[in-house]
Amino acid sequence: MLLIISYFCSMKTHSNSVGELRRRYAAMLGKIYDTNESNTIVLMLLEHFFGFNRITLALNPDLCLDEDGFERLDHAVSELMTNRPIQYVIGKTEFCSMEFEVNENVLIPRPETEELVSMILSTDSGKQPTDTLNILDIGTGSGCIAVSLAKSLRNVDVTAIDISEQALEVAGRNAVSNGVSVDFIHADILSSPHFTKKFDIIVSNPPYVCESEKRNMRANVLDFEPSTALFVSDDDPLVFYRHIINFAKGNLHPRGAVWFEINENLGEETAELCRSNGFGNSVVIKDLFGKDRFVRAAL
Repeated sequence: MLLIISYFCSMKTHSNSVGELRRRYAAMLGKIYDTNESNTIVLMLLEHFFGFNRITLALNPDLCLDEDGFERLDHAVSELMTNRPIQYVIGKTEFCSMEFEVNENVLIPRPETEELVSMILSTDSGKQPTDTLNILDIGTGSGCIAVSLAKSLRNVDVTAIDISEQALEVAGRNAVSNGVSVDFIHADILSSPHFTKKFDIIVSNPPYVCESEKRNMRANVLDFEPSTALFVSDDDPLVFYRHIINFAKGNLHPRGAVWFEINENLGEETAELCRSNGFGNSVVIKDLFGKDRFVRAAL
């Protein structure tokens, strides 16, 4: 990336020096984020737009931006001050050591979803090398789960569905940019889509946040991330899990497994839903913070 830099600060004002801009913008963002987070966000902007990393900034404290560079940075910070997430501002995020495009049509992948991918890889990916492992990702969003599994496994056939055509466009670009093949299909799991093959692994991170939990969420999530991918009615919070587990009855290989990311407050209820539908080997698994976050269901 070309660096938009002026080295003539000594001849002009230092107001556009990177050091001064870091302090100024971190202080502004400190009204929304804590100190460490606001400093990290400013560093992310400087690296994204200009290629400056921490070492470059430490060794060159008097670097200055030209007017065009300053305006780009100032515009990005203005967007952040409206609570727009940094990932949407720069248009990308990292997941499982890969870069993923994100925008307001898809959720921003979370670290706990990386845990889900890791558990699937360590638990249910060990078939014979001559076999093809068939995986279905339901509600793929950015494609982070589907693409990560396709990238990590050999002899794998990954299918991913989503109700949002805009999300599938993002997911498709993420598959291409990360060099994997995923069959993306526009489908609604609530309408019981039909497949001619059975799957070894069905995975889903469906909407699971109850409407009543909105009051505990930050504005950068509520105002910008797609609500249809986040929220469910308090009257039927397990609606997606019920449809997925019913779908799995006829579409999962007998020795296959279903993996869910779940609402931490509904762990046992989700596992019991699976058991009552014939998946007797269903367990709740905690995330790294000790919260009920996943369910693995098997016959």
